[in-house]
Amino acid sequence: MRNLKTAILLASGCAMLAACGGGGLFNRDRPDEFAVQRQAPLVVPPDFSLTPPAPGAPRPAEGTASEQALEALFGGPAPRSEIETSAIDRAGQAAPSIRSQIGDPDTNTVAKGRVTRDIIAAPEGDGATAQTLIPG
Repeated sequence: MRNLKTAILLASGCAMLAACGGGGLFNRDRPDEFAVQRQAPLVVPPDFSLTPPAPGAPRPAEGTASEQALEALFGGPAPRSEIETSAIDRAGQAAPSIRSQIGDPDTNTVAKGRVTRDIIAAPEGDGATAQTLIPG
């Protein structure tokens, strides 16, 4: 029992001393406390005519949240290419009431429901037995 206590104390003492090791006695991998430089003291600016911001007003230097998001994602507005500008010019201006005219019976739309359903329900294969149907 006495030898077991001695062995445990000896092993724990060796483990604690091993944890203190840093690669040798003369190893200087730590920061040098004498190499620290002093920073200049903070100075209050001489312009004391600043007005406090209004409560709830956005900060003038930061912009809106959407502008910050666009800046973070894309790095700001990019110039449009000639092709993009040409396509936008050919498209023209959208009517201001375009969203309210979508349900209008005079608006031409394409019903994709039946066609999409027929494509999905088509039998698998190489298409050797496929038939076409021309609506008339």
